[in-house]
Amino acid sequence: MEYQDVEWANDWKTIVEIFDTIDRLKLLFKGLDVSYLREVEQKILILNLEKYVCSLQNYIIAKYSEEE
Repeated sequence: MEYQDVEWANDWKTIVEIFDTIDRLKLLFKGLDVSYLREVEQKILILNLEKYVCSLQNYIIAKYSEEE
């Protein structure tokens, strides 16, 4: 296995772990009894995190696509 393949696999594993962490945060937030405004803020936070991880995912895909 080439070094690039190992590096890609590690990066992809990290992306998956971040998505799993976001899912865990969603569950934790559901367990809170907070005001409607706080719920909206939590949803915005989750959306921003998901948006950021998607951009990281796209960066990883582009990074390893260019190296081939």
